[in-house]
Amino acid sequence: MPSQRPEEIGYGHVVKSYVTRTYSGLPRYLVLNGGRFLSPRWWHTARFTRHLINDATAITDEELEALLGYEWRSRLTASWLIGVDRRERFRARIGDLLLASEVCYSGGAYCFALARFGTHADAEILTAYLDRYLPRTDLRYDQPAALGALLRLDAQLGTHYADRFTQPDGLWEQWVNALVHLHDHPGYTPAEQRRWTDLQCDFADGWSRT
Repeated sequence: MPSQRPEEIGYGHVVKSYVTRTYSGLPRYLVLNGGRFLSPRWWHTARFTRHLINDATAITDEELEALLGYEWRSRLTASWLIGVDRRERFRARIGDLLLASEVCYSGGAYCFALARFGTHADAEILTAYLDRYLPRTDLRYDQPAALGALLRLDAQLGTHYADRFTQPDGLWEQWVNALVHLHDHPGYTPAEQRRWTDLQCDFADGWSRT
């Protein structure tokens, strides 16, 4: 499905309102993509967090659809807002975008949203993604984020969806070994992917409670 500029469908305000708002000179989408807000040492964490929670609550479904139909920055931001507010009615839309993998960078945000929803349906979407893209050892897409989200869901649900991917010489190991620059990289273990997803979701849980 081709992307469409929000202004073409009557939502010209959404990018400025939700995507490019700046914090210490950095637009929101870039802060979300880099994870800077997860560090308590970043001076703007409290303000950034407060604004993110408020926007996740205030943004309408129609505005979210306008962002999801545009480019990667907008899709990334919309998916974070969806995940923070746990708008499970976007599950199918997020799943379709993840499986299509049309644009760069936004896939990790789709995985975050699915991990926040926290159901078997979300685990099945992530499993379908890994079934499709882990065998593609020539591609580095969002396989790490998907595995981390699936491992978190397994822990929460008491399931074992990820086991066949992470077993010795399984699809995860084959994918990492095929990408020479990732081989023996400590950041590409299943445990590290789970840790990163936990960090994102645990922070989001804390924001929601406060």
